[in-house]
Amino acid sequence: KIRTGWSHEQRNGVRIAQVAQDAGVQALAVHGRTRACMFQGEAEYETIAAIKNAVRIPIFANGDIDSPQKARAVLEQTGADGLMIGRSAQGRPWIFREINFYLSTGKVLPAPSAFEVRDIMRAHLRNLYAHYGECAGTRVARKHIAWYARGRPHVDCFRLAIMQTETAAAQLDAIDSYFELLAASDAIQTAA
Repeated sequence: KIRTGWSHEQRNGVRIAQVAQDAGVQALAVHGRTRACMFQGEAEYETIAAIKNAVRIPIFANGDIDSPQKARAVLEQTGADGLMIGRSAQGRPWIFREINFYLSTGKVLPAPSAFEVRDIMRAHLRNLYAHYGECAGTRVARKHIAWYARGRPHVDCFRLAIMQTETAAAQLDAIDSYFELLAASDAIQTAA
């Protein structure tokens, strides 16, 4: 993975991609920002398109791809061979199926239900606990839980409760309670 350059004044992504290709690199992901940009501002795709046109290896566009519609637009604008999704998948791993479905059909998938999100999150957390162990896994899980809950109602109280959990069982119980609250809230709004 490379960026478009060091700074706005030093966009050397095309040259770096050529050097990488000549050195035997088989594919590159290109983030549409310079090193100086970090993750600030909007990604620019013109340099990714220039890189794609300058090399023969597959190029994957990266940066600010947060919807199926944006995925299609970036592919069209850059001519990239594929996409790399980063922060947009945090707490939203179903973005990949949404993008794939949209690129294949031109249609938008409905958002996952609260219970589907809960089930995906629980499976993800069980994998974290298995990988890191319960103590470290519980700590690592906190940021993932916050990502899954981002933008949902009552999120501040939920995050506070999660930060106070010390065990995997307590986290899973808090998640179940939170998503039951969301479902009940949805049912009340639907009935109104």
